[in-house]
Amino acid sequence: MLRFALSPTKDMNIEDMKLALFNYIVSKQLNEELLIRIDDTNKDKNIEGKDKEILELLTLFSIEYKAVVYQSENLKYHQKMAMQLMSQKKAFSCFCSEEKLEEIKAKAKKDDKPYVYDGFCETLSDETVINCNAPFTVRIKKPEEAIKFKDLLKGVSSYEPDEVDSFFILKHDKTATANYASAVDDMLYDISTVICTEEDILDAPKQIHVRNTLNYTKNIDYIHLPVILNELTEEKNSLKWLIDEGFLPSAIANYLVLLGNETPIEIFTIEEAIEWFNITKISNSATKFDIDKLRFINRKHLEDIDEMRLSKILGFADNDIGKLGKLYLDEANTIKELKTKIDMIFSSKSSPKGFEEEYKKIRDSLLAAPFIEDFDEFKSYITNATDLKDEALSKPLRYILTGEDKGPDLSDIYPLIKNYLGEIVK
Repeated sequence: MLRFALSPTKDMNIEDMKLALFNYIVSKQLNEELLIRIDDTNKDKNIEGKDKEILELLTLFSIEYKAVVYQSENLKYHQKMAMQLMSQKKAFSCFCSEEKLEEIKAKAKKDDKPYVYDGFCETLSDETVINCNAPFTVRIKKPEEAIKFKDLLKGVSSYEPDEVDSFFILKHDKTATANYASAVDDMLYDISTVICTEEDILDAPKQIHVRNTLNYTKNIDYIHLPVILNELTEEKNSLKWLIDEGFLPSAIANYLVLLGNETPIEIFTIEEAIEWFNITKISNSATKFDIDKLRFINRKHLEDIDEMRLSKILGFADNDIGKLGKLYLDEANTIKELKTKIDMIFSSKSSPKGFEEEYKKIRDSLLAAPFIEDFDEFKSYITNATDLKDEALSKPLRYILTGEDKGPDLSDIYPLIKNYLGEIVK
């Protein structure tokens, strides 16, 4: 089983969705199930409703999963296994204050050395621990030898005992710390492969150490993906912003799989990617998020989208409106931009400067016009009714029908809007 884990403390961003997509694709390739884990143990930072938002976005991106688990619900297992480690002298109570720990960190910094816990509380006698009424945390003893593991993308890594250190596994309130909870949960749910970002690579030896100390022998494969370099603001880095801007989930997914990867084709669906994707062959280097490339891919997906579906996204239920939207793809790349074009067609308009009289004549003739099927007949009717021709006819007519002075040919637009003329010409 694979798992996608995310804390409900912020908006889901493109990096998060890349992890979700890669976990989903690999789970399908391995014929294993995918678990969604909501890491909600940090109660002070959890944002109400973010968990539901995460699940809604996963559904929007068509990511299938077996179940959703909340990390806080496993507290009894986290505590039970911590007590087991303490009874075996593999973990210990730590009474060190924040001030004391900051003092140790400051000294390490001054000496230009990495911070390592000094082990003071590890040497306390059982009698001292029992008689101490001060609040305490729980630390796991650091490993006695280096922790080595093979990353399927980056190769073998090795971490010395001091790099792993005697880290916290339970906080003062006796809830589990992130690495400890994750290690225990991966045991509970029989996780086979962990896919995360290279920013989290130092978590792997700590989680492996927890499982080793608990005598868990199953190997878990690790894959640490390179980060996405993104110059957008935090708001514009969120999936909500991209979707609100009119980017299709299918296009975003296409782009994230394409990013730093050699693919047989540039435009594809996730279902197609499952057939050929190889996570061990993606680039090891950081990749740069390119909004213009995403816009290009989004336009390609809009070109392929079902016309009735596009029409419904634009607020209609008419194949002709879907076709109309596609006419504008030479100048629009997102749903938001297409909707602006369609809204202009149906909005109230005023005459273009210098064509006020012609605009009024055409508008009056259109209000009195019968239904006309063919565009050439329609244009002939307007010409005869107004005695206008050339730019005096074409420019105000285009403006009345589209709200703009340029765009696709009116001969292509008219067949798709002829049933709405009464609504368009107001």
